[in-house]
Amino acid sequence: MRHPQGSTAPDESLVVTLRELKDRTGLSLAALAARTPYSKSAWHRYLSGGKRPPRPAVEALCRLAEADATAVLALWEAADEPAPPEPPEERPGGRRSPWLPLWIPVSVLALFGAAAAVAAAVALSGRPGSAPVAQPLSEVPRCHGSSCQGELPDASVCARDAQTRSRVADHAYAVRLRYSPSCRTAWSEVRVHGRLAREVSVRAGDDILSASYPADDVTGVNSPMLSVGSPRGVEACAEVGGKVACTGLDADAPPAPVD
Repeated sequence: MRHPQGSTAPDESLVVTLRELKDRTGLSLAALAARTPYSKSAWHRYLSGGKRPPRPAVEALCRLAEADATAVLALWEAADEPAPPEPPEERPGGRRSPWLPLWIPVSVLALFGAAAAVAAAVALSGRPGSAPVAQPLSEVPRCHGSSCQGELPDASVCARDAQTRSRVADHAYAVRLRYSPSCRTAWSEVRVHGRLAREVSVRAGDDILSASYPADDVTGVNSPMLSVGSPRGVEACAEVGGKVACTGLDADAPPAPVD
């Protein structure tokens, strides 16, 4: 992709910003991998510009760096926009070759789509007996089913309608199996009393995902999400202080939440 002389490509600006955030955390690549669902090699590709990071990875890095994610996500979105077309070449005699724009930028389509959604919501809200208007975009889950696999529930907004389906607790911590009906995902959540290192995991058959959090991380409580059609047959576990606690539902267990 070519850019005007002296300018910085959006993806280059994103990589520079991500590196600055990583330096602010003081964490190594291995430590980043331990505190997020993304591997050490994945973080190396994201921070070197070898691969565009997924949105939840950008949000996770902002959280670890205690930075406002708004501006960083704007760079992330700009890096995904297509480059503008090259201007038509001049023909001999000063005439330009015929040219028609055959594409519309994604950002323009999104703008028209958002405007249409707002107009529809306003129209519906004024009708007697009309259904509730759509939720704000900030509250709409950013994934569903298999596209949520390995993502974090808070970053993907799947935690918005989460239900606790099973729970176990002792004096040091509590472990809950959480399920999102809108995202069709399940994950494990651990609440620790005090500052303790912990590893939280979720399993469905041979499919298992986990995340580790050091004692000084007071915000990391969730495992990555598993894409499941039902919370039945899913097991949530946490290891804290060398002790492991697990909770889950049998495959034939009733679906009623325990919240």
